Order: sequence, then structure tokens, then C-alpha cells
Amino acid sequence: MAGAVEAGNPAGGLTLAQPAGRWVLAAVVLGSGMTFLDGTVVNVALPTIGRDLGASLAGLQWTVNAYTLSLAALILLGGSLGDRYGRRKVFVAGAVWFATASLLCGLAPNIGTLIAARALQGVGGALLTPGSLSLIQASFAPGDRARAIGVWSGLGGIAGALGPLLGGWLVDSVSWRWVFFINIPLAVVVVAIAAAHVPESRDDTATGRFDWPGSVLGAAGLAAVTYALIAAPDDSAGGAVTALAAVIGVAALAAFVTVERRSRHPMLPPGLFASRQFTAANLVTFAVYAAIGGVFFFLVVELQTEAGFSALQAGSALLPITIIMLVLSERSGRLSARIGPRIPMTVGPAVCAVGLLLMTRIGAGASYAADVLPGVFVFGLGLATTVAPLTATVLASADARHAGAASGVNNAVARAAGLIAVAALPLLVGLSGDDYESPSAFGSGFRAALLICAGLLAAGSVLAWTTISSDVLLDEPEGQPKPEPPCHHHCAITAPPLQDSDVTAQPGPADADPEADADVTRG
Repeated sequence: MAGAVEAGNPAGGLTLAQPAGRWVLAAVVLGSGMTFLDGTVVNVALPTIGRDLGASLAGLQWTVNAYTLSLAALILLGGSLGDRYGRRKVFVAGAVWFATASLLCGLAPNIGTLIAARALQGVGGALLTPGSLSLIQASFAPGDRARAIGVWSGLGGIAGALGPLLGGWLVDSVSWRWVFFINIPLAVVVVAIAAAHVPESRDDTATGRFDWPGSVLGAAGLAAVTYALIAAPDDSAGGAVTALAAVIGVAALAAFVTVERRSRHPMLPPGLFASRQFTAANLVTFAVYAAIGGVFFFLVVELQTEAGFSALQAGSALLPITIIMLVLSERSGRLSARIGPRIPMTVGPAVCAVGLLLMTRIGAGASYAADVLPGVFVFGLGLATTVAPLTATVLASADARHAGAASGVNNAVARAAGLIAVAALPLLVGLSGDDYESPSAFGSGFRAALLICAGLLAAGSVLAWTTISSDVLLDEPEGQPKPEPPCHHHCAITAPPLQDSDVTAQPGPADADPEADADVTRG
């Protein structure tokens, strides 16, 4: 993104060798680290939250989905706000908002209040998440940006790994409420560092209107469909409320597509989907991340409900996945750059599916070494094989100057997939009410959900084999380098990494319309 900085500010020329550069990196690592932690830590606390607040399974679903919904609906808009009004300003606002919402989550007296606070937390996440990478892009000298992004990504991976461990320890030793309270001191440090050391930057070319109609319709459509899926098992009105919500949701999503096609400043540029490879890669993304969302919702609850693990043990059980991603993500990205993405994107989801089949052995009295670790290990190998090539394919399938918009769309697709999976899977496997407290009922539903998720992954594998071209990362235009692997050290589990448009942008044709390009990338 073309950016301008305030007069006398060293933004755009910082290096990691300078204290100023390290302060900027500290701010963005801690800020994005809050959202990484929140993406992995809350699931571990779900059974305890449910028992303490007397929540039904639907309440636990909404505890996850309220956050995901507002984050997915607003993440593209959050990046645009930073470009327009100042990246540091919006980043700091996001940190304050996230901390305030976290305080409300921790103080929630009932499940309804917690769900509302989680939705507010997602708004803060939508301001924080895109701002982290944008601040690195705007603040660091071109020669140091890749290294800074690598450090940021690697430390983000460590935060993701620590999340389940920290969450499990807090739940077992203190209270589930500290899963949320822990964000408050982190946010105080982020705001203090940002105010003192992070230079302001903005995009002086950012003009035009924000896509408020698209944001509202997208959020309303996803919310109504999600409500219909979650409410269906307990709809006392004989299905009338559920059917009405479903109709409203479908109508809002249809209106969203219409508005985006007609808008001069679309949040989701329809022109991106003119690329067959971009469309195919996002369909694979939907299948893979729906499975991931379902697995991470069910697995930690199953380990505590039927297998009898403590919260800390359940959180620790997921650690191999993050370690494997940390070690192998960059290698996977580089391999796909050499051989093309078709084979990794076919093999990876298939390996994930095998991992889920192995997890079906988890049940009452399960042994971690014999019943949990094999499936978790194989699943992690599959994810490490899949995610980096998938993200690289999305970026390579779009025009280079639209990389930021393409990445944002892919990130939103992944989050929407997880949202729908968490809403739909309990309905599909017959779980409702307080079934999460019944070991036999939840265990049966868990294994059925794993089979559905394995089917989604198998479908993603077949789709990749039949639609993804191995040449998409190999046939770069003459004079343009191949895109760097999007995960320098770590690919996030909850969604593909966001990519700022400066990371891969190359000069476009001399006769390109810069204002039109800006409209697409800003959303």
C-alpha cells in the first residue's frame, strides 16, 4: 500500500538493528499476539464456562462464533480504516477496544453477556489483525521488511502454541475468567509502546467511500444463517423461527453479492473471482478451514468430557500441531514454489483426513500417547503441507497489485468456514442442550463430527487435484520474481495469514489506472 508518514518521522526506514525498529516490532507482536492467544485459548475453557454459567451447547457455540462472526465480517474494513485514518491510530484503538471487551468477557455474569462481549472482542480483533502487518510494511526499510515479518510470524506462532497451555493452566489453577483478563495488561503495554515508539502512517491515495452496505449485509447474512443452524435443535416454535432466520440470512447474502458487484468500492472485489485458480483456491480454503474449525471446537471438549483430561492436559494435547507448523510451514512454502502447489494442496488435506480418522480412537480412558498423539501428529503434518501453498496460490492467482485484497478475501473465507462448521456440526451429529456434559453422548457426536470433517478434507483434496494448476507459482511474468512463501516461520491455524499488498506488489502496466487499482485493494 502506498503510504505517507508524518513529517520528521523515520517510518519507512527503520531496521531491526535500531532500537526504534525493535520497539515497533514489539508493539505489533504483542498486539497480534493477543488475537493469536484468543484464537486458541478460549476453546480449552468451554466446558468450564458452560458448567459455571449454566450454558447449553448452543451457548458454547455462540461463545466461539460471536467472536468469529464480527472478526470475519469486519477484518477487510479494519485494514481500510487504518489506511485512511492512520495505521497506528486504528491499531491502538483496536488494542483498547479488545482489552475493554476482554474485561467484559471476564466479568460476564451469564452466557448472554459473554456472547455479546465476545462479539465486541471480534470488532477489536478486526482492527488489530490487519494493522500489525501494515505497520511493519509502513515502518521498516524494504531490505528489512522480510526479516521483520519473519520474526513477527515466528513469535506469533509461539503465542499460538502457548495459548492452549496458558488457557488450560488458568482454567485449572485460577479461573476461566482469567483467559480474558490476561489480555488487559498486554493491551496496556501495547498502547504504551505504540504511543511512544510507533510512527504514524497512512495512505494518502485512499479516497472514496467505505463499503458500509457490504459490511452490514455480509455480517447480517452470516449471523442469520449461523443463528438458524445453532437454534435448529432447540427451536420450540416448530422450526418457524429457524426457517425465518435462514431465509433472512440467504436473502442478506444474496443482496451482499449484488451490492458488491455494483459498488465502486467493494469490500469483496468480484473481479478477483474471474480467476479460476483464485476461485478454486478459495473453495479448497473453505473445505479445509471448515474441517479445522470443527476439529478444534470438538477435540478439546471431547478430551475433557469423555477422555477425562484436565483443561491443561487438553490444551497441551494440541501443542504438536503448532510445533509442526512452526518447523515445516516455510519449507512447505518453498517446496510448492519449486514443484507447484497442486501436489501439496492435494496431499495435505488427504493427510489431515487420515489424522482425523486416527483421532476417532479417542474415547473414555484414552491414552495420550496411544490414542491422541498419532492423530494429532498426522493432522499437523497435513496442515503444514497445505496452508503455505494454499496461501501462495491465492496470492499468485490474483493480479500482484491486488495481493492485499486477495489475501483479505481468503482470510475472511477461512473464518466464515470455521463459523459455519461450529454452527452446523452439532446439528448434523445430533448434539444439543447439555450433551457436552454427557461423556457417552458427546463422544458419539465427536466421532461422527470427525468423519464429516474428514469428508470435507477429502473433498478439498479432490478439488485441489482437479482444479489447481501446478504452474500457478511457476509461470511468473518475465522480470517478476516468484512470490516469497507467505509464512516465513509460521502459518496460523485459525486462518490463512493476511498479506499486505506491498509484500508482493510489482509495478503494473504503464497504462494501468492507479485510482481503479486503489479502489480494489482498499475495499
